[in-house]
Amino acid sequence: MDATPPPGSYLVLARRLRPQRFEDVLGQEHVTRSLQSALTTNRVAHAYLFCGARGVGKTTVARILARALNCERGPSPEPCGECAACREMASGQAVDFFEIDGASSRGINEIRELRENVRYLPAHGRYKVYLIDEVHMLTEAAFNALLKTLEEPPAHVVFIFATTAPQKLPATILSRCQRYDFKRLPEALIASELVRISAAEGRALTPEESRRARLYQRY
Repeated sequence: MDATPPPGSYLVLARRLRPQRFEDVLGQEHVTRSLQSALTTNRVAHAYLFCGARGVGKTTVARILARALNCERGPSPEPCGECAACREMASGQAVDFFEIDGASSRGINEIRELRENVRYLPAHGRYKVYLIDEVHMLTEAAFNALLKTLEEPPAHVVFIFATTAPQKLPATILSRCQRYDFKRLPEALIASELVRISAAEGRALTPEESRRARLYQRY
């Protein structure tokens, strides 16, 4: 997550400006609206699959969803950002949120350990949220070990799987997830956001950068 840097330290722009609310996510309204509706009506799925190219917001939306699920004023379509649960998520210290890299933790032993841990109740929050990034990298044996948990998940657990290659996931896993496909951002939207960020950061665009931004924004 994106902690506030200590005084005198530097946090790169991409992390400092990472969206913290659904409404701040650009170009994925079809996803954020559906998730907000599910939170409002208390129809939260036990497993989500976020699909799309790199850099379209899958991990960011997963973290916002985890925050919304455990917000002390929720589950809420917009996490408050002020309660202890929201602050822990923002600082990367949330003990009930587990972010796992499917490329490096892809074997059956790691999934068996996960299966053992999901049985226990959350330490502080409402849910234990497991985000497995690049989930398509799991081995066949790991998927088979995960399947039983997806079929009969504990009520206090939510899985979020993110992948750039959903076609590599077994059908048995796909059928047990609520799937969301993230779109690539239009160039015009990217250009507008870069202009806005530049102004907010007090950096004037060069004439060539301004020309390119105007060109993109026409389409």
